[in-house]
Amino acid sequence: MPARVAAFRPADLTAEQRELYDRLLASARATSSRPFPLADEEGRLRGPFNGMLLSPGLGDALQELGTVVRYGTGFTARQKELAILAVAAHERSEYEWTVHAHAALHAGFTEEQLTAVRTGADCPLDDPAEAAVLTAARELAATGDLTDDAFTAATDAFGLTRLYELVTLVGYYRLVATQLRVLRVTE
Repeated sequence: MPARVAAFRPADLTAEQRELYDRLLASARATSSRPFPLADEEGRLRGPFNGMLLSPGLGDALQELGTVVRYGTGFTARQKELAILAVAAHERSEYEWTVHAHAALHAGFTEEQLTAVRTGADCPLDDPAEAAVLTAARELAATGDLTDDAFTAATDAFGLTRLYELVTLVGYYRLVATQLRVLRVTE
């Protein structure tokens, strides 16, 4: 299925779009080592980032939130990837899954664990906090809420502050998955 919005060429950007474009390419997500560059060989943004140029003010606020969610919470890299992958699996977001499955493997997850996350099966995790993150993220992605028991289990496992961060992380990645789906972004 073709993308519904063609990737913007850098030469065609408005001044406001160019400001956001430059900020995105200078961000932590672009400068960290990753096999999924934010821009293609012609400089066009990939993934959810091209869509952000449609409304630069909103796109900038969204990318700022994404930076904090991705790099500014108290979660470990493994915990974040588990939560993101739970959302990607629930939303059937192939772009999110591909990017974050790679990051999860780099963080030490096994293919068996990734398959379990993707299929919703029990995931063999040695760390109880990771298991609690996955359980809560799955419930949040599926229902948009937590039962009283799930809320208590999550706060007991990693605290109220981390739970607030998890709710925000799950909401952010659900939003991104929706944008990717509606715009038909696959790469």
